[in-house]
Amino acid sequence: MPIPTTRAKNAAEIRINHTLCTGCGLCISVCKDNSIEIKDGKATTTGKSFFGCIACGHCMAICPTGAIEIYGRELSPNDVFELKGKVSPDIYDDLLRLLQGRRSVREFKPQPVSSELTAKILEMAATAPMGLPPSDVHVVVFDSADKVTAFTRDFCTVLEGMKWFVSNWFLTLMRPFWGKQNDEMFRQFIKPVFHLYTGGMKEGKNWVTYDAPLMFYFYGSPYTDPADPIVAATYAMHAAEALGLGTCMLGAIHPLIQYGKASRKLREKYGIRYKSREGLFLIVGHPAVKYHKGLRRTFAEVHMV
Repeated sequence: MPIPTTRAKNAAEIRINHTLCTGCGLCISVCKDNSIEIKDGKATTTGKSFFGCIACGHCMAICPTGAIEIYGRELSPNDVFELKGKVSPDIYDDLLRLLQGRRSVREFKPQPVSSELTAKILEMAATAPMGLPPSDVHVVVFDSADKVTAFTRDFCTVLEGMKWFVSNWFLTLMRPFWGKQNDEMFRQFIKPVFHLYTGGMKEGKNWVTYDAPLMFYFYGSPYTDPADPIVAATYAMHAAEALGLGTCMLGAIHPLIQYGKASRKLREKYGIRYKSREGLFLIVGHPAVKYHKGLRRTFAEVHMV
């Protein structure tokens, strides 16, 4: 049975040109859905796949003779391209230096981010591993400081109507149900955030999106793996950093626009099509500051088994 997404309900079709097929079996080695077998020295479809072809494209990408073509689930032979030469082994060191120098930047020059740079960020973000294809990650692009700030004002208006959510009576009522850790998080982080965001906006200070000239919102559909928008946003962040831009991930906005009539109207206004279990805002711009030192970060624990 085909795996559904908002973009595809049917399985893809595998077409094999037996004239080109050499029977090398590479396609079978990478297909994990039992879709292909060797019969009479040629690759052929089994008709007994577990889920139906999901159009991962592995078989089409690995076939040395171009004998396999996939059609459906937003994939076709037009999406195949030749990979360039080998990546330099030094790329790890370069990438590590780039990421070690990354800081969450909230100070931006008024200079806009060009449409060319925005397109490059999206191009790289689309290469992220995003669950079963075709990706169900959606992206909203706010491509000017005015658009970012307008959204922020609307968001703070929504927060004004939700202040009961961080009131002392409500937090006291909920503590037995959601436990000590959630109570601490709400009292020591969420509640101050509400007041910082709404109070700052009233004073003309944008403590939410910092008047960034570019903002992305990565979110999913009801079919999306919750991790997918986060992975895509991370790729976008790395792409922007590689292009010399400053970035900052904003995790507090997404959960506060998922529920309630006001949140629904906000989503509709900005073309956000679905509520999403997970999502992430990423602000981007030409940094107004330059950091000269990096900071070593660690995990909470690395447990070797």
